Amino acid sequence: MHHFRFIDVLRIVAFNLIVLHHLAFYGPMADHVRPVLPDTIDWLAGPARIVVQIFLVIAGFLAARSFCPQGVPEEIRPLRAGLRRFLKLAPPFAVAMGLAVFASMLASMWMEHYSLTAFPDWQQVFAHALLLHGVFGVESLSAGAWYVAIDFQLYLLLACMMRFAAGASTTSGRRRAALHLVVAGVGASLFYFNRDAAWDAWAVYFFGSYGLGVLAWWVVQAKDSAYRAAVILGLIVLLGGLALEMEFRSRIALATTTAVLLATVYRFGSARSASSTLSWPAVQYFGRISYAVFLVHFPVCLLVNAVFTRFGDASAVVQGCGMLIAWLASIAAGDAFHRWIEIPLGRMVAEGRPGKRTSPSVPRLTN
Repeated sequence: MHHFRFIDVLRIVAFNLIVLHHLAFYGPMADHVRPVLPDTIDWLAGPARIVVQIFLVIAGFLAARSFCPQGVPEEIRPLRAGLRRFLKLAPPFAVAMGLAVFASMLASMWMEHYSLTAFPDWQQVFAHALLLHGVFGVESLSAGAWYVAIDFQLYLLLACMMRFAAGASTTSGRRRAALHLVVAGVGASLFYFNRDAAWDAWAVYFFGSYGLGVLAWWVVQAKDSAYRAAVILGLIVLLGGLALEMEFRSRIALATTTAVLLATVYRFGSARSASSTLSWPAVQYFGRISYAVFLVHFPVCLLVNAVFTRFGDASAVVQGCGMLIAWLASIAAGDAFHRWIEIPLGRMVAEGRPGKRTSPSVPRLTN
């Protein structure tokens, strides 16, 4: 089994930028720092959010590895695969949303701010429990909650595609059918759905980036044909390039670049060399806890913001120290959440979930 250390490095860069993005975007500590570092805070609050594309591409890459470990769709039952994915995502997500509500209640005692979440009604609870909060249009209980729901949708959509492709009678037929379906899905997303924000609660809006990750995995698995690998890599570049020519979107440029990097490192480079070069314990550690950091960083940031708003001086230095503390505390909380919540829940669910096949790890991340 490959140890995707390069992917861990990408995750580490991405989740740290996401934490800093939410610190800068939601404030209020960042509001005091902005006059001193306006360009930095504005970049973190704005353009830095596109780093979520890295997670989308990685998610597609790992999902394709699960469904097509040898580059060809295996027998897939979409409902069973979807249930496994739901049981993997929903329990830790539910705990994290509970922590977000509790943190908002505590923070509201010391500050008033638009980032605070009101106590949820039953509709919000129900929608979040089913990972349908975006579809139902209810207010999210935490920043980045949309990503977990979209990850589930994308995984289920790809499972359906691969189930259809697996119906072909020959190995080459299954491979071609899968490639055609994913290329069509990427094209539809990049050229139409992703250009209309009205679709951003649905998987079709994000499938362009996710599907580029799927194609990147197929480049890696085209071991018996350098020509096929080059063709699929060319499709990644062509689809991304045409989408950018039609309408330049920095998020799509980043997604295309990430997919090309993954394909190049793990196919044309050496996955084993990449693993050994990047096998430092810190990379393994942060890669392992990155999803947990994503889930819990927002309530931690809320509480630190509240403490520094109530008790801290309004100077840029003090509030900047508060941002640094919130960043580090988010990582520490992610470690605790991973150890005491994510792992135990995963073990409990694994004992009773259908099938023995392991789902790909959640793409550690947000927006």
